[in-house]
Formats: sequence, structure tokens, C-alpha cells
Amino acid sequence: MTEPRQQWPADFGRRYLDAGHWTDQTLPGFFHERAEANPGRVAVRSADGVALTYEEIDRRARAVASGLRAAGLHPGERVLLQLPNVPEFFTAMFGVMYAGLVPVYALPAHRRMEVEHFVEASGARAYICPDAHGGFDYRALARGLREHLPDMRVFVVGDAEDLEPFDEIESAPPGELESLDPAAVAFLQLSGGSTGLSKLIPRTHRDYAYTLRESARICGLSERSVYLGALPIAHNFPMSSPGTLGTFYAGGSVTLSLAPSPDAAFPLIERDGVTITGVVPPVAILWARASERSSHDLSSLEVLQVGGARFAPEAARRIEPALGCTLQQVYGMAEGLVNYTRLDDPEEVRMNTQGRPISEDDELRFVDADDRDVPEGTPGHLLTRGPYTIRAYYANDGTNERAFTAEGFYRTGDLVARRPDGNLVVHGRVSDVINRGGEKVPVEEVENHLLAHDAVLDAVLVAVPDSFLGEKTCAVVIPDGPAPAAPELRKWIRERGLAPYKVPDEVVFVEGYPSTGVGKVSRRELRATVRDRIREERERS
Repeated sequence: MTEPRQQWPADFGRRYLDAGHWTDQTLPGFFHERAEANPGRVAVRSADGVALTYEEIDRRARAVASGLRAAGLHPGERVLLQLPNVPEFFTAMFGVMYAGLVPVYALPAHRRMEVEHFVEASGARAYICPDAHGGFDYRALARGLREHLPDMRVFVVGDAEDLEPFDEIESAPPGELESLDPAAVAFLQLSGGSTGLSKLIPRTHRDYAYTLRESARICGLSERSVYLGALPIAHNFPMSSPGTLGTFYAGGSVTLSLAPSPDAAFPLIERDGVTITGVVPPVAILWARASERSSHDLSSLEVLQVGGARFAPEAARRIEPALGCTLQQVYGMAEGLVNYTRLDDPEEVRMNTQGRPISEDDELRFVDADDRDVPEGTPGHLLTRGPYTIRAYYANDGTNERAFTAEGFYRTGDLVARRPDGNLVVHGRVSDVINRGGEKVPVEEVENHLLAHDAVLDAVLVAVPDSFLGEKTCAVVIPDGPAPAAPELRKWIRERGLAPYKVPDEVVFVEGYPSTGVGKVSRRELRATVRDRIREERERS
């Protein structure tokens, strides 16, 4: 297996260096600097209240590096890291990097099929996992890996049973830091799509450190900031936008929640005086609703970031009155490009756009299906390149030919328009259009209208098969209180002035949606569930 690399053309590299975007700072290097400057400052608090200082994490990470090298791992080799939101995530992550190894991030929700894919695709030689989490035993998964990969080293956080305990390497004597190349790949991140097996994204120390520095500045982070890691922290959004690593860059503190639910998160916001956190749209809607009846003091919360999927304006307008904080919309991708609404933007911008890029050297194109530029302000397929957007996935030539243009632009797969003020409006995925008998129904538009109804907490529009139209539309709705009658909701949508073909053909009410590991709605699973439900109802009638 080749060593992961990420190369920008030489002329682009010189431009980014000359502009000061890229420096010689590495990810473990900046954390070590923070530990030396403020060793006693709390860096991380766990959900159960265990606090670790910058110095403690740094020391344990250097011990992990020594232990991994003693286990026979060599610089450049890959280590699969699959941990929930616990402090050991950071001692393991920085420890792997300190040893000159490359972490490969897996989410806690991933199971055997995904984990085996990540190991095979990356060539990982070691696996760091918990004993159990969320009712799942990761040790059984690890034993299955070792059946066909007997040389795989497995380190378990918690009760290791017959496997190797992580705490033994974490408590080893700290070693010297490996000299790291800032242009080298720091880790392999996972693509955030909701369907198919994730692709591996090579991010370098230089490009990622740039996003942390700029994100911390744009989001107003400082040493007094307390970031709540509510989503799985191995995901790019809660890791770097500004996330946990951006908070460390600013010298602040991170509180870890084992789940993003109000029951788990609200007590931690009160306990630690959390000032900022990031969640996905369904969680934001749930928080706004739960805050009305919560007895927890959420007054420390200054900024709620919402990202991971487009946040409809009708839903966005619920957040600030309910939670008493500033809504910051975040639109980006693990492959690179990140956009923020700024904290001092007018309310209209914060509610209706997904912000603008962090860098003046982020290049954006808006094109049609034939890569021809569309008129400014018209929704188009978004292409992008810049100082922190990758030029290729790792070891995936077939996908690279489709995902990148000859000029190095990444095809995001998103349908986006840019307003005259430079802010972006995401209209959805290019594929999020339902072909209803030849009429194209834009999913995001209809969902936004559904969310405007007082009795609708959340809504997703999916396609279901139809013998006459080919496919028709079904609104899958989570009610906010008693559910309205389906005909009443369809009538209400029609009266808002939508074209008749955009009015949902079917409406079903559910208590919740299936989700991906980071909390995005899994439209694939939802479509399958709705189709089964409609078929059963037809059979009964």
C-alpha cells in the first residue's frame, strides 16, 4: 500500500505559501506549543466530569507514540481510530501523529462492513477502539478483523479482555517528538456522503492548520471559549469548523458529550458554561423545541452553529428566539471548502444563506451539467479549489476522474447559487431532484414550505415508485405535537402558491428519521422504509 500523499501543483503551493496560508506548523506541533505555554489549563472535560489539562494530554500522547513505535509500527503507516467522544480520542489521535503515523478516522456508528473497508482501503496496521459503546461490543468486531489480518495490532480503551489495553501504552514513558513534514498527510478523513462506502480524504498538516486558524478567528474563539463536542468528534465538522481542534488552536476548552440529544447536552452546557457548539439541522430543531421546557441554564451559549446539511430558513428562524444565542450557518465538506455566516452578519444573511468562504484564495465556479458557467446568481453545480481543498482522494483513481476536473476543481455535488453580497445559498444536492413524470421537483424547496407549517417539526421529501409517473413524491413529516391530517397539510401547501406538481403526492408521519453516523438524514434508508410502509398500507386496503 502506497503512502498517502496530497499534492498541489508547484505554482499553487508557492501562491499559498507567499500568501501566508500555509506555514511550517504541524497539528501535534501547535498542540505541543499550547501545552508548553499553558500546561495547567483544562483542555478537555469528559461527559462524566474528568478534566485533562493541555500538559496531561500532551504527555499521554507522547507516551502513546512511544508505545506504538515499540509495537513495531513505522512512520507513514496507518492506524484506524474509532472512538466515541472521550478524552482518549485526543491522546490517541495526537499520539499517532507524534509517532509519525497517519490516523484514519472511523465514526462510532460504523460496523464491520465499513471498518473492513477502511482497513483495506488504507492499509491500516493497527486499530484503536473502545471496549463497548452504545450497546455495541467493538472487541468482537476487532477479533473478526484479526481472523483474516492476524498481524493487526488492536488497542482497546477500557476493558480489553484478551486484546491489548490502550492504557498500557498511554501510561508508558513519554518519548521524543517525531520530526514531521508540514506538507505531509496528517490523517485520512472520511467523505461525508449519505450513501455508499466512504472515500478516504488525505488532509495535510499545512492545509488543515490553515482552516483551524481561520475558523477560530472567524468564529471569535479565544482562551475563554468552551466548545461542546456534541456530534461524533471524528467527523470533520465538529473537528475543525472550528470544532475541537480549532478550540485547541485558540487555547480554549472542549467539553465532550456522548450524544447530541438535549438530555445529554443541556446539562453539560450548564455545568461547564459552554459558549459554542455545532450540530446538524435535525438536532438544532430538536434543541429549539426542548429548550422551551428545559430547566437547564443555557445562558452561556453564545453561538449555535448548524451545518452538515442545508438549514431551511423557516427552521433557522426558530433558533435564536428559542435558545437566546446567535445562529451561525456552516457549509462545507471534509474534502476542503468551508463557508460561514459571520457573527456580525445581518439577521437576513444568517437566516437565509450558508455564508461565504474562509479564504480569499477559495475559487468557486457555478456550472451546468456540461461544465459551462451559469449566470451569476443562478443555481449551478458548485466546483471549487483552494489552499485547503484536496486534489484527489486516496488510492481511488476511478473516483478521482469523476470527482475532479482537469484544472483541479473538486465537484462538490451540490447545487449552489452565489448572491451579490458573496454569500452562498445551497439549493440541495444535484441528485436531490425528484423526476415526477418528467416534472423536476426540487426537494429542498418543498421541504422548506413544509417546515413553515406550525405543526411540522421536521420534514423530508423522498421519491417513491409509481407505475404511472415513474416516481412520485412523499413527504415524511415529524409532527410538532398532534399531527395534522395529511389532506389538510397538502391543501395548506397548495395554498402557498406552489405548482401543483410540487405538492406532495403522499404524506406520512413518523417519530424520527434513520440517520448516518454524524446525524444526517439517511435518505436511502428513509426511502426504503417509506416504500415498505406504503406497500403494506396498500395491501391492507
